[in-house]
Amino acid sequence: MGRERAVFFDIIRPELFKGRLSARQGQGLTAILDGWRRHAPDGRPDALAYVLATAFHETAATMQPIRETLAKTDAVAIRRLDAAFAAGRLPSVRTPYWRPDAEGKSWLGRGLVQLTHRRNYEAMSKVTGVDLVADPARAMQMEVSVAILIEGMRRGCFTGKRLDHYFGPGSSDWVGARKIINGTDRAELVAGYGRVFSGALAGL
Repeated sequence: MGRERAVFFDIIRPELFKGRLSARQGQGLTAILDGWRRHAPDGRPDALAYVLATAFHETAATMQPIRETLAKTDAVAIRRLDAAFAAGRLPSVRTPYWRPDAEGKSWLGRGLVQLTHRRNYEAMSKVTGVDLVADPARAMQMEVSVAILIEGMRRGCFTGKRLDHYFGPGSSDWVGARKIINGTDRAELVAGYGRVFSGALAGL
């Protein structure tokens, strides 16, 4: 497996990472690959490729759990989101979900896939067995974030759409699969990433 993983990294390094793969990017990719073997041992390679593509897109290619706006702290993320909201740059947002609630907790986007809103933290607490409502920041832990990413996409926890709606025998709907996460936003872009990951996974 070590040699196959090395080939995988050699393929995606120039195609997606501008020729250089940092240690943290490699660790993130490895965590997702290992997580897929745990959570979906019989899962399809094209579905895994789309999971990787989603994490690549949602984390701005860092392959690490991140906060919304790439902020280092919740406070900074909240300030940035408030400024964007006030400037009208978040037209799809009706209620500023990132603002701290009565308990002082913020339900801003966190992780390898941006988990937002209390209801989604509650749902993923049940799926992962980790109490994300008591401590939303646990969504930033790699193992927890990998579970949210993979199980959320497999089970349709985010939008009701699942991986197996788009990846099955004789069918890989790379563009339509964006509906698992976020409608049609950047669907073609993420589809392109998925196809690259799919080609690289062929040797695993």
